[in-house]
Amino acid sequence: MESRPVMASQPPAAGGRIRVLVAKPGMDRHDRGAKVIARAYRDAGMEVIYTGLHQSPAQIARAALEEDVDVVALSILSGAHNTLIPRVCQALREAGLDDVVVLVGGVIPAEDVPGLLEAGVARVFGPGSSTEEIVAFTREQVLRRRGERA
Repeated sequence: MESRPVMASQPPAAGGRIRVLVAKPGMDRHDRGAKVIARAYRDAGMEVIYTGLHQSPAQIARAALEEDVDVVALSILSGAHNTLIPRVCQALREAGLDDVVVLVGGVIPAEDVPGLLEAGVARVFGPGSSTEEIVAFTREQVLRRRGERA
């Protein structure tokens, strides 16, 4: 991924740059969406770590801990979201990362969203979600958890 300068109209948060881990859990081989959102976060001035494909929930939690991230953004298209996403949330809690914002993007049926939210996901973004909306929601969630103003 090439780097771009941070836009002056989107300054970093007062408590430091927002750190986002973008991860692809499971055997899903489609990472276009993950790369698009990683770039959008980076262009918004956030620090982005991308795990790459085929990550287990434990690997994602370990990377989140090691990278000291504010956000774990999960991209999933495999249909295994009801199995993998709650396991990621549980692994994050077991690692002591209760304050990390967990977001999910992918083709998630509406009837599955409540279960993911109950598991610990802050929001599910489906097809048609704009990167601006995702970035704004992410920033708002992190700043609120840090006790800062947007």
